[in-house]
Amino acid sequence: MLAFPAAIRIFLAVRPVDMRKSFNGLWATVQEHLGEDPRSGAVFCFTNTDRTRLKLLYWDGTGVWVLAKRLERGRFSWLAAGDERAKVALAPEALAMLVGGVDLRQGSLKPWYER
Repeated sequence: MLAFPAAIRIFLAVRPVDMRKSFNGLWATVQEHLGEDPRSGAVFCFTNTDRTRLKLLYWDGTGVWVLAKRLERGRFSWLAAGDERAKVALAPEALAMLVGGVDLRQGSLKPWYER
């Protein structure tokens, strides 16, 4: 389980990205498409078109972290790519729920997550 301090800023990229991107590619996406500074200490979240993969980019003050998750079943809940916003701010608790399989729009566990 991921846990971030309550004061940390978290941004979800609305549009999907190519999951072959790693440190430099995601860094450039944060600067060019999200209009943010990757060194700000915020966590930046990206998904692929199918919403089956998730990558997080995080600068901890000494280096860059890239965390990845691939779902074996189901999809992450995400905003539609047609949304005019490039990014959405999330609370750390919302990111934990998203990664944990909670559909943020309905507030319920997705069927693939139920145990």
